[in-house]
Amino acid sequence: MPDTTETLDRARAPRPMPKPGILDIQAYVPGKSQADGVAHPIKLSSNENILGSSPKARSAFIEAADTLNIYPDSRASGLRAAVCAHFGLEPERLVFGDGTDEVLHLINQVFLEPGDNIVMGQYGFSAYSIGARACQGEVRLADEPGYQISVEKVVEQVDERTRLVFITQPGNPTGTFMTGDELRALHAALPANVVLVLDGAYAEFATDPRFDDGLDLARGHDNVIVTRTFSKLHGLAALRIGWAYCPAPIADALDRIRAPFNTSIAAQQAAIAALADTEFQQRSRDLVADWRPWLAQQLGGMGLEVVPSQANFVLVGFPDTPGRTAREAEAHLARRGLIVRGVANYGLPNHLRITIGLEEHNRALVEALAAFMKA
Repeated sequence: MPDTTETLDRARAPRPMPKPGILDIQAYVPGKSQADGVAHPIKLSSNENILGSSPKARSAFIEAADTLNIYPDSRASGLRAAVCAHFGLEPERLVFGDGTDEVLHLINQVFLEPGDNIVMGQYGFSAYSIGARACQGEVRLADEPGYQISVEKVVEQVDERTRLVFITQPGNPTGTFMTGDELRALHAALPANVVLVLDGAYAEFATDPRFDDGLDLARGHDNVIVTRTFSKLHGLAALRIGWAYCPAPIADALDRIRAPFNTSIAAQQAAIAALADTEFQQRSRDLVADWRPWLAQQLGGMGLEVVPSQANFVLVGFPDTPGRTAREAEAHLARRGLIVRGVANYGLPNHLRITIGLEEHNRALVEALAAFMKA
C-alpha cells in the first residue's frame, strides 16, 4: 500500500514527484547493438529473426505508405480475421497491442490494485515486474530449480492478494518450458480468481512434443490468457505488434483501457502478409531447429554449461574464474564483432544469452569462444 508519509511529502514537494514505487523500478535494458571499433557487428543479443522478415511483409509495409494520412482500424479487423483463421480462434477473444509489451502492461493495469501481487519465475521477463510495480503491486519470484519453472514453487508464492501468474512459454532468458501436463497442473492449483498469463513470444520455435502453447487451455477456462508476438518468428520487431487470446470478459476489460489507435496500418498490413507467408516461417523454424542443437553441442564440448532451449537462443553458463567469466567472454566476442546478451540483470551474472544466427555467424561464434577458453 502507498506510504502515508511519502504521499504527504509529494503534496508538499517543491516540484512534481512520481507516485510511490516508480523510482524504485529498474528500467528495461535492451540487448546491445553496437561494439566499439566494429563498423558492422553481428547482433546476436536480442533474439531477432536473423533471416529478416518476409518479402511479402516488406511489400505490404511499403504499400501502406499511401495511407499515412489515415487513422488505423482500431479493431485491427483484417488482422483479427487473419489470426483467427490461422490459429482457429474466436475474434471476440483477441486483443491487439503495440507489441506484446503493451498487452502485458494492460493486463497488469486491469487486474492490479496497490498491495496486490503477481507471481513470476525468478528468471522471468522483466516487463512483467515493471508493469506490476507501476501499478504499485508486489512482485513475487518463484525459484526455478535447474532453470525450470516449478509448479510447486509457483504455487508456494500465491496468496489471497495474488491476481496474476506470469509464465514465459518457452522461457526468456532460459529457453526452458513447461510441459502440457505441468501447465494443466499449475492452472488446477491456482484459485479461480487468479489469471494465468502464458507469454508465447518464442512458442513457434519449440519442437519438443511435450510442449503446449496453452491456447486450448485458454479456450476452456475463464482465467487463462495467452500472448503472442510478430517480433520473433515473423521478424517484425520494428513494427511492434502482438496479441492476446483471452476470455471474452477479459478482452472487453483490456479493450476499455487500450489506446484507440495502438497498432499502425503498416504494422497490421505487414502482419497479415507475414502470417500468410508460411514458407518464410518454415525457413525460420528450420534454421533454429538445425543450428540450436549444433551450437549447444559445440559449446558444451568446451566445458560450458548450455541450458536446453526450445527458443531461438541458448543460455550459456561460464565459470566464475578470472579470465573465463561471462563478462570477459562478452567483451572478447564484442572485440570480434559478435554481440551477445549479458543477463546479470536477470540474476544470471555467469551466463550469456546467444541468439541462433546464420551458419557463418554460429561458426564464427564457436571459433571465437574456443579461442577465449584456450587463451
